[in-house]
Amino acid sequence: MEAKINRAQRWVRMLEEDTRLLANRVRELTPERQKSAKDYAARLTEHARAQLEELIEQHALLDSMESTPHPAD
Repeated sequence: MEAKINRAQRWVRMLEEDTRLLANRVRELTPERQKSAKDYAARLTEHARAQLEELIEQHALLDSMESTPHPAD
């Protein structure tokens, strides 16, 4: 689970850093295509953030279940 969280964090970080460079890469495109590319990048970044949050919540839930005392047999 921690490996998945680490990968998701790297993915989000990479997408956020790439957002700054996107304007340079799309400047040759028409304004409509620039907007489309930027909108897609924003949706992709938001999706990656949501997945990261979900993984963190699942990890917290698993941790809390593991630390809950169980009755003795």
